[in-house]
Amino acid sequence: MAHRLLVRRIWTSSVKDIRCLPASTAASLSSFSASLQSAKTRVSLLSPSRTLPRSLPHVSRRGVSFNVQDHDDFTDRVINSQLPVLVDFHANWCGPCKVLGPRLEKAVAKQKGRVAMAKVDIDDHTDLAIEYGVSAVPTVIAIRGGDVVDHFVGIKDDDELDSFVSKIIGQ
Repeated sequence: MAHRLLVRRIWTSSVKDIRCLPASTAASLSSFSASLQSAKTRVSLLSPSRTLPRSLPHVSRRGVSFNVQDHDDFTDRVINSQLPVLVDFHANWCGPCKVLGPRLEKAVAKQKGRVAMAKVDIDDHTDLAIEYGVSAVPTVIAIRGGDVVDHFVGIKDDDELDSFVSKIIGQ
């Protein structure tokens, strides 16, 4: 697989760059490209096919969580959401955030679309962190209909996360 990618990268770069070279260099590269093409054909003939059968149904899965891009995106996808939204304020340098994030996504996924999860990096969106009074990470805020209904700071175990998410849905 890596060999095929390397051959493809060399092939495409040699074909694109050949127009910019002097005629003598272009001719030698052209013969080199032809030999690469034959090698590529041999590799593709020898390699097993990696495609899936066409009879498998295509299932589109809606993501459990999304990253907030800017303040307008936050307003559209969180404040104006019909679903309750858990907003995970985190930072890339935060160890507990790296532990909580996947566990929170798992708890949200168990609800099968009855709640959404927004991830806000406080380093990228300091204005949102200040607006919602985030003074420590990880902080999770539950928003329903544009209003903050609950929150917690720090790490929780799986049972506490499940009950927090269930409580938000049941309100």
